[in-house]
Amino acid sequence: MIGIIGIICIFVMVFGGYLLAGGKMGIILYSLPYELIMIGGAALGAFLISNDGAAVKKTLKDIGKVFKGPKWKPDDYRNLLCLLFELIRLARQNPVAIEEHIEAPDESAIFTKYPKILSDKEAIALICDTMRSASMNYDDPHQVEEVLEKRMEANAHHALHSSHALQTVADALPALGIVAAVLGVIKTMASIDQPPEILGKLIGSALVGTFLGVFLSYGLVGPFAVKVKDVTEDEAHFYQLIREVLVANLHNHATNICIEVGRQNTPSHQRPSFGELEEALKSVKQSAA
Repeated sequence: MIGIIGIICIFVMVFGGYLLAGGKMGIILYSLPYELIMIGGAALGAFLISNDGAAVKKTLKDIGKVFKGPKWKPDDYRNLLCLLFELIRLARQNPVAIEEHIEAPDESAIFTKYPKILSDKEAIALICDTMRSASMNYDDPHQVEEVLEKRMEANAHHALHSSHALQTVADALPALGIVAAVLGVIKTMASIDQPPEILGKLIGSALVGTFLGVFLSYGLVGPFAVKVKDVTEDEAHFYQLIREVLVANLHNHATNICIEVGRQNTPSHQRPSFGELEEALKSVKQSAA
C-alpha cells in the first residue's frame, strides 16, 4: 500500500506543480506515446540483452515486493523458532527419530505444522542439510558456521540480482532520454523553415524525452530498485536466524538457549517478545506430549 501511495505522490506533486505553474499537458500528452516507445523500448531491450531468461523472470516477479513488502512476517519468525525448537529437542531426545523428519520434510508431522515455512525450499534445505550433517558427525560449530555463511552469501548475491538489474536500467534511462531528445532535435531541424509556434512545439516535444528519462529513472525505476534490495535483505534475516540457532545447537547449548539466541538475532521489527515466544513454546510442548 505504501508503495502505491508513493507513486501517486510522485505523479501528483510533479505534474500538479507543473500545472500550478501554468504549464500545459497537451504537448506532454502528445509526445508521451512516441517518447515512451523510444525510451521504454530501448530500456527494455538493454534489460533483455544484459540478463538471461531466468533473471528476467525473477526481476519481474521481485517487482511485486515493492507493494507486498517482505515475505516473512513476525508470526513466521515465531513459527520458525517453534519449528527449530521441536527439531532440536527431538534430535537430542532421539537422534534416530529425527531422520525421518529431515529426510522427508513434506511428510513430517513437525514440518507440516508450518506450511509457509515448508513451502520455502531454501529454508527447508538449510535446516535439513545442517541437521543431517550433524547426524553424520560433521558438527564442528566453526566449520559449519563458515559453510553456512558462504552458502548464504551466495544466495544473497543471487537474490540481489533483481535490484542490480533494475538499478542498471535506472542508470541508463537519463541517457536514453537524451537519445530521444536528440532525435526530437533532428526532427525539429528538418522543419527549420516552419513558423516559430510550430518550432516551439517541436522543441517542446524533444525536451519531453529528456524529462521522461530523468523522471522514470529517479522517480520510479531507481526507487523500485532500492525497495527490492531492502526487502530482499530483510528476507535474508530469516535464513540468518536458522544459521544462528543451528550453530548454537552445535555448541551444545540448552535448547531454550538456542532458541533465545535466535530470538535476539531476529530484527527488532520482526522479533517476538520473550513472553510471546514462551507461550508459543508451551503450546508446542503440550501438543508434543
